[in-house]
Amino acid sequence: MKIAVVGATGLVGTEMLKVLAERQFPVTELLPVASAKSVGQLVHFQGKDYPVVSMEDAIAARPAIAIFSAGGGVSLEFAPQFAEVGTTVVDNSSAWRMDPGKKLVVPEVNAQVLTKDDKIIANPNCSTIQLVVALNDLHKKYRVQRLVISTYQSVTGTGKKAVDQLMQERAGQPVTAAAYPHAIDLNVLPHIDVFQPNGYTKEELKMVNETKKIMGDDGIRVTATCVRVPVLGGHSESVNIEFAHDFDLADVRDILSKTDGVELVDDVQNNRYPMPKDSHGRDAVLVGRLRRDDTQPNTLNMWIVADNLRKGAATNAVQIAEYLVAKGLV
Repeated sequence: MKIAVVGATGLVGTEMLKVLAERQFPVTELLPVASAKSVGQLVHFQGKDYPVVSMEDAIAARPAIAIFSAGGGVSLEFAPQFAEVGTTVVDNSSAWRMDPGKKLVVPEVNAQVLTKDDKIIANPNCSTIQLVVALNDLHKKYRVQRLVISTYQSVTGTGKKAVDQLMQERAGQPVTAAAYPHAIDLNVLPHIDVFQPNGYTKEELKMVNETKKIMGDDGIRVTATCVRVPVLGGHSESVNIEFAHDFDLADVRDILSKTDGVELVDDVQNNRYPMPKDSHGRDAVLVGRLRRDDTQPNTLNMWIVADNLRKGAATNAVQIAEYLVAKGLV
């Protein structure tokens, strides 16, 4: 199976190659794609070196699947060109997520919506992915009515430039190229993506709109505040969930312990709760700090953590590709 990875030299692209290898995805030929300046550079994958190829050469090779992590503009321009030659695109940018004609997929939640006709499939925002994995089975039983979310997001979600800024600040060095308008070391920024006229950022609105689309329920009310923290890998979320029906905490724990993709880490007597450092290099969505909100009925507080480069991006995209292969959709 011929697979293209577009953006293969970036943070997420590198992670995608690692995940493809770890999960033993049936790659017979790899086409790493990056910017023109990277063409010819070697990418190591499963014991072999593959030269980076141009977008045009990758399209001409007609891969079965192209996994994109190269930004919205690149996806808007080139994903349709891959689709025209019969390639199924799994796109990690925000370009296609809210397109009514494109599926937005988290395999544990809604992979069943995919068909052979879906040639461009959207990979959701990292923060949304971990949220819906944790919520989906609870939603089936208790029906989520409203979500109040605060995120604590790693600098790796911005990219290498942000990681460099954090590490230069931490070392007391001049910042060569700032990714943020303020210092990030010893600071938190309540500012992820671009502010919109209503005062929310694009990141916050992604969580609102993508959650409803993935879970197939426009009636869920969602409000979010997204915050960047000086952490190298791993997004965390504090989530307040109002259900239509009352719940028993023991039942909630039982449901989460059996939820595909979730690991329950909720033993506060022994100081066990999800932390970003424990999510590094893992695909599980870690859930803990489960407690009833005593200020109103049917409401649960929850803490959710996941590796944003793994389940929040690369792993979810590869899982979509695995589903396509398993169901004979490519």
